[in-house]
Amino acid sequence: MTGRERLLAAFSPEGTPTPGAVICYEGIFVRDHAADASPRPWWYQASPNLEHQLAWYEGYLAKPVSDWYQAPVCAPRMVREQQAIEEGPAGVFVQDLRQGSRRRLEPPSVAGQDQYEHSYSRGLDASKPPFPDTPAAVDQAIRLPVADDSRLADGERDLADLLRQGPAAGLLPKTHVATPLWHCLSRWHTGDTLMRCLTDPDLVLAACTRLLPAIASSVRRAAALGAELVWVEECLTDLISPRLFARLNAPYVRQVTAMIRDAGMKSVYYYCGNPMDRLDQLLECGADALAFEESKKAFRIDIADLAARVNGRCVLLGNLDSIGVLQEGHEARLRREIDRQLAAGERNGGRFILSLGSPVTPATPVERVRLYHRLATER
Repeated sequence: MTGRERLLAAFSPEGTPTPGAVICYEGIFVRDHAADASPRPWWYQASPNLEHQLAWYEGYLAKPVSDWYQAPVCAPRMVREQQAIEEGPAGVFVQDLRQGSRRRLEPPSVAGQDQYEHSYSRGLDASKPPFPDTPAAVDQAIRLPVADDSRLADGERDLADLLRQGPAAGLLPKTHVATPLWHCLSRWHTGDTLMRCLTDPDLVLAACTRLLPAIASSVRRAAALGAELVWVEECLTDLISPRLFARLNAPYVRQVTAMIRDAGMKSVYYYCGNPMDRLDQLLECGADALAFEESKKAFRIDIADLAARVNGRCVLLGNLDSIGVLQEGHEARLRREIDRQLAAGERNGGRFILSLGSPVTPATPVERVRLYHRLATER
């Protein structure tokens, strides 16, 4: 079976005898391993030349790390035609042929440190605006999409089509969206937004409702791009009570998963934090699959316990420890944990996909991730 076939089989009612294996947040992995993920130069990914981009992917996918991949949106054809790449002793530059200007390409920052390092101690969250204090302020703060926001510009799908027909033909294309409440928590000051959940939940509901058209537009763009699966991301909602979760979040997650299903795609709902006090609510959110973190932050999430609770009601993704096992564990430990995860998948009726609980760390070598994928799928 191809990777794509393994993943799709997991979504069937009878499950699959040969589970697929994936990594979450592939973009983070590629960013942190830009020098090693492909034998092609790192800047091929940012080149306006699609031949460069395709060559980078051919090298990257020759030894896969995952059965799915992030479906890329490339620059519109008209923009690419006005640009050229220049490589020389001074570096790599993208030239604007129309304006005669050029910009230097810089390699990705490992772990995003230039932007995010010590974000809490540096007060970056405090620099975010407070949550809007009136319905009118909510309306003003959230731009609604125009009618054609979900349409792809001419040529934006070119790279995705080349990949699907070429080096990624046996893999499953996916994209990401966020839930409305997670949009609120990441857009405005986190503490202020959490306080609003307690003191003015109707205002939070208004913001979540206002955000739905933009999320719907993103889902339609994903379908237009040819994605077959959407990863529904959510963080920090474990900081609200199950009661508030049921009121402020669960109804909107259900709407997002329904949008994805209506667009002909599968959904994976990734819930960060300890899910055990609201697992039934998560199962009722309508996602085709659920994904969770590994045990951390003083809570324990055991994949065997989850499989027993889920009991085949949806696909379950594994939560292999990306630090303790993938990064730091010896190969024998990695093999044992893969076997343990796959045994839990059997308990969920074969409706299972092996995954990591968190993104691959910068300290994990590319070959280690390839070993994880090979050990999981060559059975």
